[in-house]
Amino acid sequence: MASSWFPRWRVKSATTDNGLIAPDETLPLGQTLIVGLQHAVAMFGATVLMPLLMGLDTNLAILVSGIGTLLFFVITGGRVPSYLGSSAAFVGVVIAVTGFNGQGLNTHLAPALGGIIVCGALYMLIGLVVMKAGTGWIERLMPPVVTGAVVMAIGLNLAPIAVHSVSASMFDSWMAVMTVLCIGLVAVLARGMVQRLLILAGLIVAWALYALLTNGLELGKPVDFSGVTAAAWFGLPQTTVPQFDLQAITMIAPVAIILVAENLGHIKAVAAMTGRNLDPWMGRAFVGDGLATMLSGSAGGSGVTTYAENIGVMAVTRVYSTLAFVAAALIALVLGFSPKFGALIHTIPGPVIGGASIVVFGLIAVAGARIWLQNQVDLGQNGNLIMVATTLVLGAGDFALKIGSFTLGGIGTATFGAILLNAILQRRRAASVGSAVQPHP
Repeated sequence: MASSWFPRWRVKSATTDNGLIAPDETLPLGQTLIVGLQHAVAMFGATVLMPLLMGLDTNLAILVSGIGTLLFFVITGGRVPSYLGSSAAFVGVVIAVTGFNGQGLNTHLAPALGGIIVCGALYMLIGLVVMKAGTGWIERLMPPVVTGAVVMAIGLNLAPIAVHSVSASMFDSWMAVMTVLCIGLVAVLARGMVQRLLILAGLIVAWALYALLTNGLELGKPVDFSGVTAAAWFGLPQTTVPQFDLQAITMIAPVAIILVAENLGHIKAVAAMTGRNLDPWMGRAFVGDGLATMLSGSAGGSGVTTYAENIGVMAVTRVYSTLAFVAAALIALVLGFSPKFGALIHTIPGPVIGGASIVVFGLIAVAGARIWLQNQVDLGQNGNLIMVATTLVLGAGDFALKIGSFTLGGIGTATFGAILLNAILQRRRAASVGSAVQPHP
């Protein structure tokens, strides 16, 4: 561990040392602001889309993402380059708790916020344990076969919600198909930063197509821009007071397991790219993310997590300076205080959001498979196969268990089921292997 809390950032030109700027180095101020803008744009797609899917105030989500990133920066001592944005892992459980139909603002958000706060507290507690004991116990409790299964189960659990949201009329269904097509074409044909923002860019193209068909050709409900005109340029976002409900807490708190696995993977990836050992700050990173999630939930926002999108920007620019994320956070603060910006976001039509949801929820499911592939998980082992098969059906079928006065929903049963089944089956496998190699007397 370093003797001082913050490093002494050394100003460095991007043209030296193969252009790599380490976390404790920085570009000149102007270039730092430009890189920060890139990071703000990179986080923008998911940090706007995830609140829309849950019915949260987008201005508030962006604002607390900026505050959370600054909090993370301070707690990690400016050693870990990361941006904290709205996490997709909360979408399914928040919708399940609130019964949100995918349109407008979520009026039953309060119990979910209590669950998000408790989830953040659990996440912070795990971080404190990691600061004392290291990360080895996490990797044993949640190996890649478990985290991959849980992530895939979350994506599959969300699939019916996405399909139902675009089934009100045949026009809505076809617009969802067109949105998926727009996102797919951007993913295949675009290059550079536009390709990294494929969800946002495809959504904008589909939004324009929807406006052409409705406002221009009168084929559906037109886009209403009156709210944008009436909104002020600057103002405070809408906040919600949380409520603490045991059933909501039980459904949402286990998401901390996903955040831990996600953050662990992201930090290890950044460490590999920079050649720096970031393990000493892993616990602090968990604590910072947990506190940021608690802060966000207290105001009415989603839980937050580190973003792979921003890791992609670092890989492309080779700028890992943590000061770039301070710049990105400040840009997010400015956007969060603009009601006109939020009103513009809320003009995105429901069928377009639904089409984007189909892609995003599918990508969540596929991310689970990527975890298996990257870690060479052997699904030929019976223990792994049974655990994965059970987890996926529990999640996709939304299998619920009543425990006293509350119900554990599909994502909760899939998460706890995966951990318990893996622990039981792997222990039995280890015992059988151990007995098989015992020498005969």
